[in-house]
This record gives sequence, C-alpha cells and structure tokens, in this order.
Amino acid sequence: MESVEIGLVSVLAMLVLIYLGTHIAITLMLISFVGVWVIKDSPQIAVNLLWVAAAETVHSFLFAVIPLFVLMGFLVAAAGMGRDTYDIGHMLLRKVKGGLGMATVVANAIFAAITGVSVASASVFSKLSVPEMLRHGYHRRFAVGTVAGSSVLGMLIPPSVLFIIYAILVEQSVGDMFIAGIGPGILLTIGYCLQIWIMCRYFPQSVMADPRAFEKDHVAADAERMTPKELWSKLIPIVLLIVLVLGGLYGGVFTPVEAGAAGAFIALVFAVVRRALSWRGFWDVLLETGSVSATLLFLITAASMYSRMLGMSGLPTELAAIFRDMGASFYVLLAIYVVIVLILGTLIDSTSIMLIMVPLFLAALKSYQIDLVWFGVITVVATEVGLLTPPFGLAVFVVHATLARKDITLKDIFMGSMPFALTMCIVLLALIAWPPISTWLVHTKF
Repeated sequence: MESVEIGLVSVLAMLVLIYLGTHIAITLMLISFVGVWVIKDSPQIAVNLLWVAAAETVHSFLFAVIPLFVLMGFLVAAAGMGRDTYDIGHMLLRKVKGGLGMATVVANAIFAAITGVSVASASVFSKLSVPEMLRHGYHRRFAVGTVAGSSVLGMLIPPSVLFIIYAILVEQSVGDMFIAGIGPGILLTIGYCLQIWIMCRYFPQSVMADPRAFEKDHVAADAERMTPKELWSKLIPIVLLIVLVLGGLYGGVFTPVEAGAAGAFIALVFAVVRRALSWRGFWDVLLETGSVSATLLFLITAASMYSRMLGMSGLPTELAAIFRDMGASFYVLLAIYVVIVLILGTLIDSTSIMLIMVPLFLAALKSYQIDLVWFGVITVVATEVGLLTPPFGLAVFVVHATLARKDITLKDIFMGSMPFALTMCIVLLALIAWPPISTWLVHTKF
C-alpha cells in the first residue's frame, strides 16, 4: 500500500473511531502511531514520533498563553464582571423591544473581550440572563437560545483561545489574529441584534410568551435604572482590563504570554478587592483552569502527531495536486472545506475540528496564496457554528447543565439556538465574500 493510500485510510479510520465515541486525542494518537508504523514499517520510529511530538509540541514558552488566558476568563467570571456587563447592556437597551435579548448579546460581546472562552460565557449568562428574561415574560426557547447563541462571541472577539491555537498551528502572529477578530466580532454582534429586532417585529410570538408583555417589559425597564455612579463602578474595571490586555498586546508592551499573565493578575485583584473569591473558590478556579488547559494541550500534542503522520504520508500534498489538476477554483475548495467543518461541528468540539482539518487542507490552500489570517477567521466562525448544532452542540449542553431546570429541555435550547446558527452562517458568507472585514485592521498602519 502506498503512503498516500495509508494516509487516506487513516483519515477514514479516524472518522469511524470518532463516530464510535472514542476520545479525539486518543483517536489521533492511535491513528498516528499505527500510520507511521505502517508507512515506515518500524514500530520504533512510531514510538519515537510519539516521544518527539509529546516532548517538543507544548515545550515552547508560547503555549503558556493558553492556561493564562483560560485562568483570566475564569477569574473574570468569579469576580462578578459577567453580571456587570449584563447590567450595562440592560441599561443601554432597556427601552428597546427585545432589549433584554439584545442586552445579553451586547454583554456577551463585552464579556468576550475580557475572557475569550465560550464555555465561560454560556455558564455565566445562563445564570444571569435566562431567569431575568423569563421573569419579564420572554419565551423560554428565545431566552436559552439567546444565551447559547451569543456565547460563541467568546471565541471570536479577542482575546480568543481558538485564535491562539490557530496562530500556533499555522505559525501566524497571535496579535494579528486577535486584531482580525474585531471586525467579524462586531459584525456578528450587530447581526444578532438585528435578528432579535426582526423576530420582535415580525414574529413576536417567538420572543414573548405573551406578546403583550413587551409593554410590561418597558415599564419594568424604567423601574430598573442605574445611577451614573453605579454605571461607572461597573464599567471602569471592564475598560481597564480590556485596555491593559488588548492595548498592551497591540501596542507592543506585552507579548501574548505576558498579556495573559497581566490580565489574569488584574482579574484576581478585582476579585479579591470585591471579596468575590474565597480560598475555596480560588481553588475551584485553579482546578477548572487546569482541566481545560490540560485538555487543550493534550489535543494539541495529539494533533501534532497527526500532522507529522500526514506529512509522512504525503496526503496533503497529493490533495493539493488533485485539486490543482481538477482546475478547481479556490472558492470551490473553500466551500468543500467549510461544508466538512460544519458537518464535523455536529460531532466534535471546535478545537478538535481545527486541529484535524487545518493540517489536512493547509497545503492545498497555500497553493492559492491565501491570507492565512483571513482563513483563520473563516475557520473559527465555521467551527463555532458547531457549538449550536445537534447532536453535539457544546454551548447548548453547557446552558442545559448550568440551568438544570426540568421545564427547559435540550430540544428547547437547540430550537432556540437555530436562528442564531443561521445568522452565523450568513455572517460566514459575508466574511468569505468580503475578506477586508477581517483583514483591514491587520494591514492598516496607524
């Protein structure tokens, strides 16, 4: 059997194992080990591959950025800054129809700028937004769908853990990837708010359990005004953290690792000053950070083995040659890539999709001289759609587990999330059609 054929069989075997429920990292390691063994006809070379990949992949100092940004996200949530962002969003949009839904979207966008973890957003706003929306008469499917849908902003608006992983994977600047996420993040936030307005205007029964409750919602909003002092006390810490982390990174004051460390430290200071974090709570934050970071780094190590095995097989180069001989245009190849990513999004998590698909298609896509920063944004948005689609839908499961209510089922959350998944697909098409939405800020020199 030729090396390319072995590479193709390994991809098919990987999909079978994923469908059977095998853990992604274990699948990638096993496939890589067996693939190299067969290609080189030597189990010793396969063992050496595992050792080199494990020793060298996450040995780089740059990988410290992952646990630091994850830690910052959990500390920000523990400090109560999620509630602050929600209160600010509610204050700004309290008189708009569907204002609580839009407030949840805007609050998620602000919260994303200081966390970068979608799971944290879904967990925090499940506790904050859903009870408030239900209390004001919103339909339960709309309430939970809005929280799940807007939580994906955590992986698009910088800082984003997925952008960090992608930057490391394709050797791009983390800072450039963060900047590239600003335009798409704002566009998706506006798209969500516009979608909610359309739903309120033309399909009010899908937003409010009783559409007449819109008037009651306005009255309640007037009764919940925030004083200027309260507004500034909530806004200043958020602005300071965003300016410190993103401003320091873009301004060249911090490296990505230093920006993550500075952000985590300031978030810890805020949590301590507010007396929002006990020793037990701090220990829980450290455990959650360790669990998430270990999972991500384990996946990255496994993906490194997989990439090396694919390189030995020559499959990515062969795919590039096949597409070139077919005369397929870049957009045909990109369409194939995006469709596969969307399908995989129904089965596995965003990080795993990225670590599997990018190495497989990168050689073919590079031959078209594409902007890898723009391609990274497309990849992140496409993989994030999978957070909302059944049967996997990680954001949906997080919302369901956090709420733990018998009157709200997984079906309710998936159904409520569908309009947001559709809006994401529309935004994805816009980003493909107009690359400057992602790249203009990156290539503009101020």
